[in-house]
Amino acid sequence: MARKKKDLSRGNLDQNLSEKFVWAIAYGSSIGWGAFILPGDWIGQAGPIGASIGIFIGALLMIVIAVSYGALVEKFPVSGGAFAFGYLGFGKYVSFFSSWFLTFGYICIVALNASAFSLLFKFIMPGFLEQGKLYTVAGWDVYITEIILSSLILVLFAWISIKGSSFSGNLQYIFCVILAVVVVLLFIGSFFTYDFTFSNLQPVVNKDTGWFTSIIVILAVAPWAFVGFDNIPQTAEEFNFAPSKTFKLIVFSLLASAITYIMMILLTSWLFKDEASIGGNLWVTGTVVKEAFSFAGLAVLIVAIMMGIFTGLNGFFMSSSRLLFSMGRASVMPSVFKKLHPKYNTPYISILFILLLALTAPWLGRTALTWIVDMSSTGVSIAYFVTCLSAFKLFSYDKRSMMYHPKYKTFALVGAFIAFIFLCLLLVPGSPASLSLPSYIALFVWLILGIIFFMIRYPSLKKMTDDELNYLVLDKSKEEMIELEAKTEVKK
Repeated sequence: MARKKKDLSRGNLDQNLSEKFVWAIAYGSSIGWGAFILPGDWIGQAGPIGASIGIFIGALLMIVIAVSYGALVEKFPVSGGAFAFGYLGFGKYVSFFSSWFLTFGYICIVALNASAFSLLFKFIMPGFLEQGKLYTVAGWDVYITEIILSSLILVLFAWISIKGSSFSGNLQYIFCVILAVVVVLLFIGSFFTYDFTFSNLQPVVNKDTGWFTSIIVILAVAPWAFVGFDNIPQTAEEFNFAPSKTFKLIVFSLLASAITYIMMILLTSWLFKDEASIGGNLWVTGTVVKEAFSFAGLAVLIVAIMMGIFTGLNGFFMSSSRLLFSMGRASVMPSVFKKLHPKYNTPYISILFILLLALTAPWLGRTALTWIVDMSSTGVSIAYFVTCLSAFKLFSYDKRSMMYHPKYKTFALVGAFIAFIFLCLLLVPGSPASLSLPSYIALFVWLILGIIFFMIRYPSLKKMTDDELNYLVLDKSKEEMIELEAKTEVKK
């Protein structure tokens, strides 16, 4: 039976994302508020050198995983890369669940960035935001002023995302340049402050746990710290350059992210005067910068934090909406998610849906939201695992195969192993990075919701033939898929 294309419209997104915009999406999404808020915590857990080594090794492991993303984007430059890759390797059902967890993880990060924005203002103007107390959730007081501020920033970046990838890409690049310049200036300036001394790097690792555990504790957060490089494959359909450049852009973004993290860790470490300040201060980096550079330095740091929050909001609004758009095209999600804006040609229904979900987050309180966000690393790690396994299935070691790419296949196998280790660190109780009990509960609830939603969508998904799904998900005709399968198999 011939495919009825009038019923299977894919929708065409504008190809207006340049290389620098795509790099900015990945770098800016990886470097959020955490690079400026968490160094004190990391130093306390692992010491400055232990934390820096953990971050650097984490970036290298992410680069291994990124090989599979780069190779698959080159072959299949379509929106919602993670969903497409899962479908390519394991079919529609596995790709549904891996994308279900990944989408929720992305939306959680959007919500957390909005929460971080109001938290920053609470630090700057505590009296202003602590008005109109509503209730307390898990020890966190929820104020109406905080909810309003978080909601406004979410609405603003939803509007930016609807305006189009070119507009949001331009803003992302500007935000990233400002962020990088501020970090470099603070780092260089720290050498000329009165408080600077290399002796403050002692102890270089956590004295109680030693080198190995210190590094592993930080290494375990790599999926969270570097989540954002995988935003690049989600927008591959909008590239205005060759998809073969994807891996290079991912590597540059990961290295830039690692350098940014390490500079903030070292800066924080060698500027604080006594070890007690690490454990006794809620924001060590802000405190030491204020002491070393006065209020002017703190103001500059706050600008960097705002840029990190803005790039996170912008990048994950874009990636999560493209993922939903791709799933909507394939009828895994309701087809309304593939609807494009008549003027801006963006998946505005998907963006508005993400906005509505994220707008509920400020009402939960920071503590409860953190429980949910902690399990978002699980969704990201699942996507890494499935993508690497898909690449391993596609490429071949046999020279007689048209898909002979031994390097890609080896990196895919190693990447899958790395992702599996990250999953074990998160899910096995007692590991250095295991989820808290509330996070396990949130993960279980989301799994149950996914099963319920899958049962609802199952009848329509079952009706979709492989030929139709290949066209909708991969933009490949039946003939092209037959040719690809022939290439994958060894020629007789």
